[in-house]
Amino acid sequence: MENLKVIIVGAGMGGLTTALAMRQAGYEVEIYDRVGTLRPAGAGISLWSNGVKVLNRLGLGAAIATIGGPMEQMAYYDGKTGERLTGFSLSPLVKQVGQAPYPVARTDLQRILLDALGMENVQFSKRCVAIEQTADGATAIFEDGHRATGDVVIGADGTHSIIRTHVLGQPTERRYVGYVNWNGLVPVSDELAPPNSWDIYVADGQRASVMPVGDNRFYFFLDVPLPKGTENNPDHYRQELSAHFNGWATPVQTLIQQLDPTQTNRVEIHDIEPLKTLVKGRVALIGDAAHSTAPDLGQGGCQAMEDAWTLANCLCTTNISVADALERYQASRLERVSEIILKARKRSNMTHGKVPAKTQQWYADLASEDGTNIMNAIAETILLGPLH
Repeated sequence: MENLKVIIVGAGMGGLTTALAMRQAGYEVEIYDRVGTLRPAGAGISLWSNGVKVLNRLGLGAAIATIGGPMEQMAYYDGKTGERLTGFSLSPLVKQVGQAPYPVARTDLQRILLDALGMENVQFSKRCVAIEQTADGATAIFEDGHRATGDVVIGADGTHSIIRTHVLGQPTERRYVGYVNWNGLVPVSDELAPPNSWDIYVADGQRASVMPVGDNRFYFFLDVPLPKGTENNPDHYRQELSAHFNGWATPVQTLIQQLDPTQTNRVEIHDIEPLKTLVKGRVALIGDAAHSTAPDLGQGGCQAMEDAWTLANCLCTTNISVADALERYQASRLERVSEIILKARKRSNMTHGKVPAKTQQWYADLASEDGTNIMNAIAETILLGPLH
C-alpha cells in the first residue's frame, strides 16, 4: 500500500524501530511518547542475531557493530564454589544463524535509533488516553487534547499499554514471574570475567551474570526469587545483594562491590498471558504491548524488532486494505510471540527454582554440556524469525 500515514504511540526500542521500518517503506510517520525525556528501561539488552538482522536490514548494521559487545564465548559456573560447569565458543552458533549477537547498552541503542530517525520526529509529553476508529482511519487521543489521525495506529506503548486495552476490549493483568532482577553496567575487568565472555553463576535458584557491551563495559544482572512487593531502596541494594549472595564465588562478590547502586535498576519481573489478538481494524500492537515477556530468553527487544519489520512488510506488500495487512501481520506473529512468552516463562521457572528438583537437574546437565544443546536451543529461537 502506498502513501500511508502511520501514527506510532511509544518511542521505546520497538516504536523507534517501527518508525524506521515504516519510513523506509515510504510512509509518513508521526511518533509520540508520554515521557518528557526518553530514558531506556534497563541498562542493557541481549541483542541476538534475529534482532541484529532486522537492524542490518534497516541500514544500521555498521552502527550496531560499533556499539555491540564482543560476546564470543559463554560459560556457566557453580555460584557457590566458582567451579566452571561448562564453557564454549559461540562461533558455531554464529555460523549456524548467519550473524553474531551484539549485547548493547540500551542508551547506545536508543541513540543510534534516534540518530537515524531524527529526535525532532518524536513528540514528547503526549500520554495516549484513548483510540477512535472509522472506516477510513484511526485516531490516537492524548491527555492534552491533541488528536493524531492516520491510516494506521501502532501501539508501542509498553507493558502497561492503553492501546492493548482498546484492541482487546478489556484491561490485561500482568503476571508476576516470581523473581527480582537487578541490572546495570560496570567496567570490564578480568576480576569479573574475560572481556569477550558471557559468564553466568548459578545456585539456589539464583543467577549472577555479566556480558560484554560496547565501550569496555559489562552489562550485569542478578536474579533472586522473592515475593512480590519487597522493598526497593537503592540505599540498601549492596547490603541486600550481599545477603542474597552470601558465600558465593569471588567474581560475584566483586561485582556487588563494583556496581553503582544509584545507577542500578531493580525490577520485579512480570509477563502477560499470550494474547488471542494483536490487531483491531486499523490498530496493531507491537513489542511489550503485544507480548510482554520474562527476559530469560533474551528475546524481548528482538521480538519487538521482528514485529516492526513484519508489520511494515505486510503493509507495503498488499493493496487490499490496511485491515487486511494487519490481519496478515497478526497471522505471521501471533504464534511466534505466544511461544516466546511461554518458553521464557518455562525457562524462568527452571532457572529460578520453581520446582527445585528440575533446577538441580539443570545444574547437573550443565556440568556435562559441551555447548551443543545450549547453542541449538538459541539457534532454534533465532531461526524462527522472519529474516534468515
